[in-house]
Amino acid sequence: MPPDVQDDPALAAEVDRLLARRTREISLRGEIERLFRARVWSQTAKIIRAWMIWVAFLDVLTLALNAALLPWGVAQSMLLPGAIIPPVALAVVLAWRKPQAAWLQGASLIAGMFLILLSVALVGASAGGEFYERQLNVMLFVAITAIIIFGIPLAWTMTIAALALGLYLMLQLQNPAIAHGSAVAGTLFFASGIFATVAARRIMTILAQKTFLFELRDRRRVAELAKANDRLVLLARTDPLTGISNRRWMTETLERLWGSDKRCLAGAAMLMCDIDNFKKLNDHLGHAEGDRCLVKVATILKENVRRDRDHVARYGGEEFLVLLPGVNEEEAAAVAERMRKSVEAAALPNPGSRVSRWVTLSIGVAVQTSEAISPEQLQQRADAALYLAKQTGRNRVLLHRPELSARKHIRPGSLGA
Repeated sequence: MPPDVQDDPALAAEVDRLLARRTREISLRGEIERLFRARVWSQTAKIIRAWMIWVAFLDVLTLALNAALLPWGVAQSMLLPGAIIPPVALAVVLAWRKPQAAWLQGASLIAGMFLILLSVALVGASAGGEFYERQLNVMLFVAITAIIIFGIPLAWTMTIAALALGLYLMLQLQNPAIAHGSAVAGTLFFASGIFATVAARRIMTILAQKTFLFELRDRRRVAELAKANDRLVLLARTDPLTGISNRRWMTETLERLWGSDKRCLAGAAMLMCDIDNFKKLNDHLGHAEGDRCLVKVATILKENVRRDRDHVARYGGEEFLVLLPGVNEEEAAAVAERMRKSVEAAALPNPGSRVSRWVTLSIGVAVQTSEAISPEQLQQRADAALYLAKQTGRNRVLLHRPELSARKHIRPGSLGA
């Protein structure tokens, strides 16, 4: 397959320029021509090898039939020139087994075609009589079939056509059965047919090249569309202010981790984090400073989790949700306390706060261990723990317990259950 055109703007521009032209004016050059040849080489090589094998087979079959049906003297005169074709055809097949330099493969094909056409013509010239004219016509037929089915560069095709007509004219001028004028007239007649065939082959090649250009352009557009879709998906899952994941992405992550049985097999902890007195920060310092605070807090939260496993999302407003797969209560509480301390240590101003001069964080923690609960239930427990943490003074971490009487807040700098 051709490479991605979107990786090369100049190549993409050239593709668009060529497709904007009329079909008959399409002409590939440079890198696009190299890509096209590489694209069609395998098919072209298979066709050429198959054609050579069939020509060699038919030549051997024809020589055998001539030996059986014709007088031995006539058949013997055909044998030596006819024996040229099989080894020549085999040599061309070997030359076209794998890609090589274009000039080398072109030279091998043209030389092989010349020897094959010469062999067919010499069979008639050696036998003489009725075979003379017939074999020359067979030679032209062989050339025409090659021109039609070989998807090769126009220069190579023109060379094969010229060789066929040159051999025809040269041998017809030496034909004792016809006058020179008839030889020239016959050559001109066949030339019109051969060059019409060349023109048809050129149109087929141009249409193949145009199809290739469409393929390149479509691949580029599909790749561009895929990139645009990826960007849209990323935007749909990313909070535009903080750059971390948003609520939608977190919901999808929870559904994926819990699976169809609504149970996170490895266990998980959920942290609901809320910036204390955030509305007062906006009222005193303005929304721009509030936005900077949200960005900084989001960064701090991400710095305190395992990048390869944990998930942080802005859940809404000044709330953040943190998911910690595969942790127990002690580990979850330690992470939450580290987050709270890091936010407090950042010394972000909040002059309207009733808790501190600086921005602080209240965190509710809920952990699923052996009990099979849904992510919604785990979130409700973390939210309940957060509510209690804010009711009991803020700037603290509270771990959810099934028994309300067993819940108690964790004072700043300490962990409790």
